Amino acid sequence: MAKDFVKEITNMDEDFARWYTDVVTKADLIDYSSVRGSMIIRPYGYSLWENIKNELDFRIKETSHENVYMPLFIPESLLQKEKDHIEGFAPEVAWVTHGGSEELVERLCVRPTSEVLFCEHYKNIIHSYRDLPKLYNQWSNVVRWEKTTRPFLRTLEFLWQEGHTCHATDEEAHEETTKMLEVYADVLENVLAIPVLKGQKTEKEKFAGAKFTYTVESLMHDGKALQSATSHHLGDGFAKAFGIQFSDQTGELQYVHQTSWGFTTRVIGAMIMVHGDNRGLIIPPRVAPTQVMIVPIAQHKEGVLDFAYHLKATLSKIARVGIDASDKKPGWKFNEHEMKGIPLRLEVGPKDIENKQVVLVRRDTGEKTFVPMAELETKLPQMLEDIQQNLYERARELREQKTTVATNMDEFKGNLESNPGFIKAMWCGDKDCEDQIKGQTSATSRCIPFEQEKVSSNCVCCGKEAEKLVYWAKAY
Repeated sequence: MAKDFVKEITNMDEDFARWYTDVVTKADLIDYSSVRGSMIIRPYGYSLWENIKNELDFRIKETSHENVYMPLFIPESLLQKEKDHIEGFAPEVAWVTHGGSEELVERLCVRPTSEVLFCEHYKNIIHSYRDLPKLYNQWSNVVRWEKTTRPFLRTLEFLWQEGHTCHATDEEAHEETTKMLEVYADVLENVLAIPVLKGQKTEKEKFAGAKFTYTVESLMHDGKALQSATSHHLGDGFAKAFGIQFSDQTGELQYVHQTSWGFTTRVIGAMIMVHGDNRGLIIPPRVAPTQVMIVPIAQHKEGVLDFAYHLKATLSKIARVGIDASDKKPGWKFNEHEMKGIPLRLEVGPKDIENKQVVLVRRDTGEKTFVPMAELETKLPQMLEDIQQNLYERARELREQKTTVATNMDEFKGNLESNPGFIKAMWCGDKDCEDQIKGQTSATSRCIPFEQEKVSSNCVCCGKEAEKLVYWAKAY
């Protein structure tokens, strides 16, 4: 039965895309809706998002930001106020043209992001230096009309948070941009156990209308990169377009300096592709909806179920605990909860009760440990923490194995073929070289890392002198 159960999931090394689709559907994370490229996030998937959201929301509030909510619709005239911004989003915008049976006088955009709405509001509420900084965040949905879609990674509608802040100086905005990138890196590494690269996007890859964009990039099991979150320094471009000014301490009018930053449900896709295996999901304990699943063995025998429920009540004080008291056979239950990525399975049967012990089985390694009842409340949190750290180290080691160096295009292409992953290579800064690399290899610049090193003296593409190291990869 176990073999048949696992056959429901495609082998990840044979067809990684199919494996991913199998996992998100068979592990009950999502279902497909009747609208192309849209997904129904099922309770298990949504509880996972809620745990991630709670971790991030706590950190956002801890850094003095306040949550607000902006409208879903944006008038076309408002969107047009920032030229670079609208040009960047134009291909992905969904438009509302009718209200009921009547054609609208002005089209409404379904928000792809909310910069212009925040700008309109900030113009009305910011007047003096005493009104600054304004540190706002919004949890919402957005719509981008993508041509190619995949659950969590790229959908027409997705959930996210978007921070929008205003500051008196460029330096303060820069500090905010850096601070929020570090918040994202903290959640990704310490909650989702995903190691990240931190750096700056190239001019070509930066957010439309931004002065510059910072990014955290992660590497999936198949060697493709995923932009996991971004933080943008908007400068005063939006402020000038919308007239957001304040009186400084001398009475002079100044334009505010802004930032925006976002983190989306695509991180669930990242978590799946970084940690999953051929049995399905592996969810890091700190974010798992259920951290421990109790499976009673021979539950029809007297006292077994009562003892299992007693254990659940006791352990629920220190972990998120579930119990599977269904009439399915134990082997089926084991496979089902493994596929859903539950970090720990706790088995308890008549012999265990008699011997005053339980069996703990780790999802990450499959290791079984007999734990005396008296030690359970101490050992269980320790084991969850061990799983959390092991997942991070395993992902970091894979990233290191899949990170190579290239000094010319032959090496670049060879590395992508033999060991797909991050490629460290020097770049002269010319957009033409960036375009050529993408045209020849389908790899894109992922980031200019903050921690620079010099792997050669020349651009990997044109051979001219180069000072910037860039991480390149094929990406989702």
